[in-house]
Amino acid sequence: MFGGIPFEHFAQGGGFPGGSGGFPGGPEKDIDTQKLYDTLGVSKDADEKEIRKAYRKLAVKHHPDKGGDEKQFKEISAAYEILSDKESREKYDKYGLEGVADENVSGHGFNDLFSMFFGGQGGGGRRGGGRRKGPSVNHPLKVSLEDLYNGKTVKLAVNRKVIEGEASTCSKCRGQGAVMEIRQIGPGMITQVQRTCEECSGQGYSAKMKSERKVLEVHVEKGMKHNEKITFREMGDETPNMETGDVNFIIQEKEHNLFKRKGADLLLVKELSLNQALCGFKFLVKQLDGRQLCIESKPGEIIKPETDGQNPFVKVVPDEGMPSRGNPFVKGNLYVLFRVKFPEDGELSDDCIKTLRKVLPDPDMDIEVDENEVDVVDLKHANVKDFGRGGASHTNDSAYDSDDEEGGGRPVQCQQS
Repeated sequence: MFGGIPFEHFAQGGGFPGGSGGFPGGPEKDIDTQKLYDTLGVSKDADEKEIRKAYRKLAVKHHPDKGGDEKQFKEISAAYEILSDKESREKYDKYGLEGVADENVSGHGFNDLFSMFFGGQGGGGRRGGGRRKGPSVNHPLKVSLEDLYNGKTVKLAVNRKVIEGEASTCSKCRGQGAVMEIRQIGPGMITQVQRTCEECSGQGYSAKMKSERKVLEVHVEKGMKHNEKITFREMGDETPNMETGDVNFIIQEKEHNLFKRKGADLLLVKELSLNQALCGFKFLVKQLDGRQLCIESKPGEIIKPETDGQNPFVKVVPDEGMPSRGNPFVKGNLYVLFRVKFPEDGELSDDCIKTLRKVLPDPDMDIEVDENEVDVVDLKHANVKDFGRGGASHTNDSAYDSDDEEGGGRPVQCQQS
């Protein structure tokens, strides 16, 4: 809020250039070509060595990591970036900040630079040089485990927007993406407001666009993993005065009906009968490249329901897993998790049980008991999760704590009828 008529030098000559909301540049005689030199504390005829020395001194003093002011540090860095470059310095000396409007100093557009050195909220640009990069486009690509094992090239069509002809600077904001307006807020009081340019939607440039259909050859490498990217640089939608974004195809691994994958290893689950687990087995597996693998047990090898540590019983076939990306000749392993299926109650006949008792080691011993002296009990099915839950419920016990416990017993209250 100001009294009088501030910014009157901006309004000379019939208002803002390019309309009522243009960049506040004013006539050429009012262009400020001194501000950057003042920021570094050097004269306009300072040489490169003096400018560099002044920058280093100020940068150390005002660096945010050393407790300095971040805004002031950005001003110092931007001033040095412009004045240390011979061509940029010549443009600034002749045209002021407007002369370096297209330089994108330290990632800041011209509007940011103007706000940085002449008030307002500046410094909003990204770090690093070069133009801003447009948004990338991500497309999911569902791929079977077979294709990730063998590799595959697919052709996919994408539709993108491209600039037709040459992009032109927005005449209203003169390429800044924002316009400055002076608003009267009371008698003799005005304020300056910055808003996004409506003509170019804040881009600063306008261009005629057209749709383009592009066919891309997407190469799925051997050993690629779920959620990995296949990137096509600068194949996104074109945006005036910005680097074109990328198109990314994101690998989405389909679920397989036989194998489970983790890294470069594969896992399959094989169910065996008790006969196979004890006497040996042989079965065929179709590998992901179409080969038939014959997996068989060694003579006398016993497959157990689980290991001694109560983990699943697992065997491994070396080098029959997934190829490694970038080095497909190095493969992971194929793990086989066994599950032994025991006969159900009543499936074994009396003759079969007699035969097994004769051929299997450690048969049960016949024990004669007197049922008048020994209790003979039966077994029922149970769940190990119920272990510890037997006996009277805890809720019933809690009402009758013993007087022998620490703190004495609880009084029992009887409900009066």
